[in-house]
Amino acid sequence: MASYVVMEPPGLGEKADATALVRDGFTWLGLLVPPLWFAWHRLWIEAALTFIVMAVLSVLGERLGLGWAGSLLSLLVSLYVGLEGQALRIAALRRRGWREWGVVEAGWLDDADARFALEAERHADEAEPAPRLVPDAALARPAQPGMALGLTHIPGRR
Repeated sequence: MASYVVMEPPGLGEKADATALVRDGFTWLGLLVPPLWFAWHRLWIEAALTFIVMAVLSVLGERLGLGWAGSLLSLLVSLYVGLEGQALRIAALRRRGWREWGVVEAGWLDDADARFALEAERHADEAEPAPRLVPDAALARPAQPGMALGLTHIPGRR
């Protein structure tokens, strides 16, 4: 089973179909044609940088007479995109203001979409506020004066 990261757009409101499901894992098209894969997902800067880096590595390999080592360096760039391409997509969505709803495990994208819809419906029905992780300041214990080995300042003492 694959894991799909569910990303919600900013200002989602009531439109649950506007979410994006990004498969977390290796991408074969990212390995085979990295600049085109980035362009397909509208990651223009990443596509341009990948194209430039691969072109520079190939030209340097030819100029320095490295032979197949220059191509191997370009292959390393492709391998990186294959391994980390989906994480770069998620990071780009976060930069655009999208937030992560959670992770759904499913075999296929359609199954993941159905599981997300069921889970989102279940969470909407609960409508129970999440417990606070940080307690109110009014509930905090007052400071205990005492020995502190001189590392803290105690008000009223010199």
